[in-house]
Amino acid sequence: MGRIKFKWNLEKILGISAMSISFITLVIFIFQTNLMSKQNYLSILPYLQVSTSNNLSENSYSLRLLNHGVGPAIIESVTMIYDGKPTDLTDHNNEILPYLISLDPALDSIQNYSIATLDKGIAIPANSVYSFLEVKNSQKDYHLLTSALIRLEKQGLDYEIVYRSIQNERWMVNNTSDGPIKLD
Repeated sequence: MGRIKFKWNLEKILGISAMSISFITLVIFIFQTNLMSKQNYLSILPYLQVSTSNNLSENSYSLRLLNHGVGPAIIESVTMIYDGKPTDLTDHNNEILPYLISLDPALDSIQNYSIATLDKGIAIPANSVYSFLEVKNSQKDYHLLTSALIRLEKQGLDYEIVYRSIQNERWMVNNTSDGPIKLD
């Protein structure tokens, strides 16, 4: 059998060098694209938290959503759970107070309050606060709401809020989690 002889010349060396440089450039390009994708992901990451504000001296109590992330949080669903039974908040016009009144009819007498809906599609911008229930300037209403909430929480009142980023990555926050839980 004959052996194939390979002759090195300037054209072959330049060709192999060009192909090697092209391959190394492709690897670097793929690596950079991966890094840019991760950076883009982190630059729009919402971090939603449910917060309460309780000011006894001003008879003020509020329930709020805080977005500590760097991108908007878009609400997908809000589920209230009481005594193990889940209820979609859409059954109560996406408002928390009508739901609480269904559990404790005495809350129907609250007069000094403001509410906001938790509709699907509401976007909570980065580093912002969205108040969805607030009672203030009434000692009676303040005590009625806070005592009812304490009692209902002891009886098993829980919540789950599912939200997404603008890249459709989904998270859930609930009263037992330390922070958002990534879904999917």
